[in-house]
Amino acid sequence: MPAERYQRPGWLAKHVFNPLVAGLTRLGIGVAGSRVLEVRGRRTGEWRRTPVNPLPFEGARYLVAPRGNTQWVRNLRASPEGRLRVGRRTEPFAAVEVPNEEKERVLRAYLKRWKWEVGVFFGGVGPDSTDEELARIAPDHPVFRVEGPRPSRRD
Repeated sequence: MPAERYQRPGWLAKHVFNPLVAGLTRLGIGVAGSRVLEVRGRRTGEWRRTPVNPLPFEGARYLVAPRGNTQWVRNLRASPEGRLRVGRRTEPFAAVEVPNEEKERVLRAYLKRWKWEVGVFFGGVGPDSTDEELARIAPDHPVFRVEGPRPSRRD
């Protein structure tokens, strides 16, 4: 089985760009629609935060992992609930992972909107690429549909 794809952030992204975008978003200034994603760590249970670019598409919203199987992806798979935050507004959600065969249209829309920022992580594939090219990269980029919070169960 091939190793899951993950592209580590470079120094500039890790120490400058991501903290800057996350800080502005926490202050209520969503940079180009950015949000701070909060998910519980799969080992510690502590909240972990990272800036993301939610994609509104065909009446739903999606989270796409341009860098591949990141820590937030692994945490969301372990516990598919999280929060999206901008300023003081916090939106709890439940995440449903999208199967590879259903990702092409979402990836195309994501690249149309965000290629200027994340295109380097898609190996030359862009919004004008063929369906076959998008299908080829789909396994490398987890996608989650953001849904309303799951109702709490009473025991």
